[in-house]
Amino acid sequence: MTKSVGVISMVALLLSANVMADDSRALRSKLEQLDSLKANFTQEVTDINDKVIQSGSGIFALAYPNKFFWHLTEPDESLIVADGSDLWIYNPFAEEVTVMDFADAVEASPIALLVHRDESTWQQYHVSQVQPESGKACYLIKPKLLDTSVVTVTVCFNDSGISDFSLLDQQGNHSQFALSEQTNVSTEEKGLFEFVIPTDVDIDDQRQSER
Repeated sequence: MTKSVGVISMVALLLSANVMADDSRALRSKLEQLDSLKANFTQEVTDINDKVIQSGSGIFALAYPNKFFWHLTEPDESLIVADGSDLWIYNPFAEEVTVMDFADAVEASPIALLVHRDESTWQQYHVSQVQPESGKACYLIKPKLLDTSVVTVTVCFNDSGISDFSLLDQQGNHSQFALSEQTNVSTEEKGLFEFVIPTDVDIDDQRQSER
């Protein structure tokens, strides 16, 4: 009897792994159809007790490969730009810029997978489709290693593309982002993915390669 239970458990595990692989391919297929995207976003962050601790808004854009733009305009301004090889994080209030290799950014947060097509990187995450009450197509992304600050990322799609996504961190904080007014990134807007270092700021260069 014990042997039968073990075999059943193994079969169930293999079937689960195959389903996750299919879900991962489905998510990547949807993302690959979005060569670029630009949208406004609203943000709401709740703590482990579902208390709202922050609300905000800004502009979000992405383009393949590995290009990302995140400009939080309210309540406090911050800017994140991935230019294809590096990720720049700018805090105007503190007058600080942090720059890191884009690969390290993916390790820090699975949200960077939205613009990443590298097979070996995707192998580091579990992807499973979830069924929200809204009926949208949503996918849950979890790192296989649990030493990252972000525990899960959920990405949802409607007929127009990405409708919303959310992040859950190790402290139990839940950040939810809703997108609106989506368009493709125009030729004139491609400069969004080029970060220009402001004058008189401190630079924390965390890149591993020599520059």
